[in-house]
Amino acid sequence: MIAIVDYGVGNLYSLERSFHAIGEAVTVSADPKVLSGADKILLPGVGAFGDAAEKLRATGLDQLVKEQAAQGKPLMGICLGMQLLFEEGHEYGIHKGLGLIPGQVRPISEVIPGDLKIPHMGWNALELAKSSPLMKDVKQGDCVYFVHSFHAANCRDHVIATAEYGAHLTAAVQRDNVFGCQFHPEKSGAVGLKILRSFAQMKG
Repeated sequence: MIAIVDYGVGNLYSLERSFHAIGEAVTVSADPKVLSGADKILLPGVGAFGDAAEKLRATGLDQLVKEQAAQGKPLMGICLGMQLLFEEGHEYGIHKGLGLIPGQVRPISEVIPGDLKIPHMGWNALELAKSSPLMKDVKQGDCVYFVHSFHAANCRDHVIATAEYGAHLTAAVQRDNVFGCQFHPEKSGAVGLKILRSFAQMKG
C-alpha cells in the first residue's frame, strides 16, 4: 500500500484518485503507524517552502519520513514535496529541509531570462538525464505539467530529468530509494500515470 502524507499541505485527493485510476491501493494519512506500515510513502506539497517545512516538523512527521527513507522504503516527493527533500530552501529567507538529497531550492529568476513569466506554468518536455526506475516508461520529450517559481539547484549528481525554460531546470531527482518530481504527475495525463505506476511497482 502507498501512503500519502497528510500534513496540511498538498493536493492530496487528486493524487489519491490518480492511484485509484491505475488500480493501486493508497491511503491519505497523518498517522505515524499507518505511514510506517505502508510499502511506499508519497510526500505532496503546494505553497511556500518555509511554511510547509514548519508544518511537517510541527507534526513530527519530518523525522518519520527520514527514518522510513533510511530504512530503504521508496519515498517520492511531488512539487513542493520534492523541494522539501533537499537541504534548504531559499524562499522568503533560508529554511531547513529534510536533507535527504544534497542541494538547495532557489528562485528560477536567478537562472532564466528576465522576459520569461514566473511561475513556470504549463506543459513542458522532459529531457531524461540518466536511467531511473521512476522514468522507465517515459520517453525523451514526453510532456508533463509544471507550476513552480523555485527549482532544485546544486544537485547535478541526483538529477534524472530536466525541462528547458530559458535554462535547464531540475524536473526529477533520485538518490537511492528517494525520488522527486518538480512537476505534477497527477496533472500530467497518461505520462504522469506511467510515472506513478512505476513508483507503485518499486520494491522496498
